[in-house]
Amino acid sequence: MSSHIKAILFDLDETILDRARSLEAFVLWQAKGMLRNSISDSQNFCQRFIQLDCHGKVWKDKVYSQLIEEFKISDWSVSELLQSYELCFSGFCKPKDHIIEALQLLKDKDYKLGLVSNGKFPFQKRNFNALGISHLFSTVIVSEEVGYRKPQKEIFRLACEHLKTSAEEVIFVGDNPEVDIDGANNFGMYTIYIPSYFGETYSKANAICSDFSTLVGVIKNAI
Repeated sequence: MSSHIKAILFDLDETILDRARSLEAFVLWQAKGMLRNSISDSQNFCQRFIQLDCHGKVWKDKVYSQLIEEFKISDWSVSELLQSYELCFSGFCKPKDHIIEALQLLKDKDYKLGLVSNGKFPFQKRNFNALGISHLFSTVIVSEEVGYRKPQKEIFRLACEHLKTSAEEVIFVGDNPEVDIDGANNFGMYTIYIPSYFGETYSKANAICSDFSTLVGVIKNAI
């Protein structure tokens, strides 16, 4: 392990947070709960929600607007369903397998840990806090709160300022090739790609970690 690495930065969705499993659990709860008088097939509703959500690329006001039309929902408005999503989704947040143990091991080795997430604030902060690991992190940055988004260099620079490190002293771990890996690479960070729906590998990443139980070893072999 190169001795000059001082900090590890992480993406949230599909890196630390198992967003796919979390979203499915929330939507099924919503379909069987507040929408039970409107939805007869909760699995079908859930599948359609996930299709329209498009891995989080589409904000939920548009998703709910389409679902209300398709499923002829009359009891609830877009704003009411959206408010339920914003306030209740965090209750269904599940971490990726082995990530909590990996984070604790890294913290025990005196690495500073940080989060850099694109998305809504305080929504993403609430989801992160729900995982019960915020005490391990030195900084938590959500794009809407700070006015910059990955892959903009400013958001990576801000993370380094918070951690009191240079880019060369930081490893970035994420699942989005363009936003996470290219963004961090362009700022001078070492990058570890987490396989996701984008693909199993990404050639521009410095390393790949397909199982978080091996993350500490991947970092040890870095650079």
